[in-house]
Amino acid sequence: MFRWLLLFILIVPALEIGLLIWAGNWLGPWWVILLIISTGVLGAWLAKQQGLETIRNVQNSMSMGQVPQDALLDGACILVGGAVLLTPGFITDAIGFLLLIPATRSPLKRVIRKAITKMMNNGSVTIYRR
Repeated sequence: MFRWLLLFILIVPALEIGLLIWAGNWLGPWWVILLIISTGVLGAWLAKQQGLETIRNVQNSMSMGQVPQDALLDGACILVGGAVLLTPGFITDAIGFLLLIPATRSPLKRVIRKAITKMMNNGSVTIYRR
């Protein structure tokens, strides 16, 4: 897991810099700066809207005596998506929007849920219950 994280930390910024330079040559630097700022603002707004909706879902689930499993996974995706959108770059913006838009977040949640279940079965993740 650490190797993948290290590769992600090294490769993604290098790709982002190359893509930003290419876009700056193709569109012009001011358009790239405007695009970076607008995706950050749009991402912050979308993260706020989705986050508030998720908080309402968690509250509704808990008031009905249910464990808000799906809403908690939504919240994690929204948190990561919002944080990734605040970093400048087109690749991270695409990942952030995929995590924030509900239609694209649902398939990703299934993949994340399967990965968590697999890690729990392997014993690499332990969940303590009361």
